[in-house]
Amino acid sequence: MTQSTEKLVSLAILTAQPGKQDALCDGLLALVEPTRKEPGCLDYVLFEMQDAPGTFYMREAFTSRAALDAHFQTPHFRAFAATVDNLLARPLQLVFLDQLST
Repeated sequence: MTQSTEKLVSLAILTAQPGKQDALCDGLLALVEPTRKEPGCLDYVLFEMQDAPGTFYMREAFTSRAALDAHFQTPHFRAFAATVDNLLARPLQLVFLDQLST
C-alpha cells in the first residue's frame, strides 16, 4: 500500500477519571484554537466517544515531526501537560497513523 508522507497524523486518546470529565474536556478544548494557529498545524479536532463519555480523541495532523515537537513546547501545551496527569484514569495514548486515502 502507498503511504502518505506529506504529514504526520496522530490520535491522542485520553480517558478521564470519574468526576473529572468536565475538567479534562475544558483543558482539551482550550488547546484547540492556539494549536490551530501554530506553524505546521494542519488539523486539530477534539472528539468524545458517544458510548464512553469521558474518553476523548484528539485528531492531530502536523506538517512534520518537528512541527509536532514544537507543539509540545508551546506554553499552552506545557500548561495542559502539567495538570493532565491528575485528570486521567490511564496514561495518555498517542497513536501515529499512515493516511491511505483522501
